[in-house]
Amino acid sequence: MTTFFLVRHGLTAHTGQRLTGRSPGVPLSEEGLRQVKATAAALAQQRIRALYSSPIERTMQTAEVVSERLRLPVEVDDRIIEVGFGSWSNRSFKQLRRTRMWQVVQRFPSAARFPQGETLRAVQARAVDALEDLRRRHPRSAVCCVSHADVIRLAVAHYAGVHIDLFQRIEVSPASVTVLRVSDAGPRVLAVNVRPDLSPGVVEDG
Repeated sequence: MTTFFLVRHGLTAHTGQRLTGRSPGVPLSEEGLRQVKATAAALAQQRIRALYSSPIERTMQTAEVVSERLRLPVEVDDRIIEVGFGSWSNRSFKQLRRTRMWQVVQRFPSAARFPQGETLRAVQARAVDALEDLRRRHPRSAVCCVSHADVIRLAVAHYAGVHIDLFQRIEVSPASVTVLRVSDAGPRVLAVNVRPDLSPGVVEDG
């Protein structure tokens, strides 16, 4: 049995305004740093034995704050990286909402492939593969994974038995913690979108 603490990175200047994706040079904002310090303090109350992060700057910053508090090294796992949004990356939500693909992503995400990017089915598969691999690597332990909103939502949808077309009903706010427990007997979703400073948090994605 492995317990996963899935942490979304803190706020950035792009959050709610632009679809950052994998664009470089978008660090946490001052508010984002404050958020993740509160999250790290809450995580320090848990017996977490390993810490993994997406390689993107904002997730690595978040993981480094958690690392200092938990006194654990950060291990990078490319499988929990942000969705490959392709040519959608770094565009404003205002622009994207005017595209035909936006409606597909909202209404039929299992059929969506981002222009020059990934499908959401592929993102879910790689995220679940990562968690299953970590479950084998850390049996009977607690593991923290710092990732991104859609990646966490898709993983939660898988373990909760929710169809991918409904995954956006799951809220994952900046610096929030979602907790899964997975064993050979089956998965359990223990908590979703918990924020130490505002529980549950409600912040537009980005």
